Amino acid sequence: MSASSTAAAGSQANPIATLDPGVEYETVAASQTAQVLGSTGAVGDLLTGLLVVPATTSPGAISILDGATSITVFAGGTLTSVIPFAIPLGVKSVSGPWKVTTGANVSVIGVGDFT
Repeated sequence: MSASSTAAAGSQANPIATLDPGVEYETVAASQTAQVLGSTGAVGDLLTGLLVVPATTSPGAISILDGATSITVFAGGTLTSVIPFAIPLGVKSVSGPWKVTTGANVSVIGVGDFT
């Protein structure tokens, strides 16, 4: 599910909190495989970052896919708390829609400009 945001104040501690008008977000539940960000996704879509929401202190891995290229952005493992944290990215897709794969016990909110 996508939604537009004209949200405002961010900080150095949370770099994806500052959003420009037109930037969207999409939630990806735990244990999803290659969920497309946006309605269809396309080359040129911007993935500003991910807000990681661990459900336990032992969340699974998270990877993003640009077309068929998989990039691990969080290896999973042991955390000291279940406080959400940001992974800033600022990348444009070069070979297809952005897709997100989440492991067990971890969901994400993808932030960017998706088709």
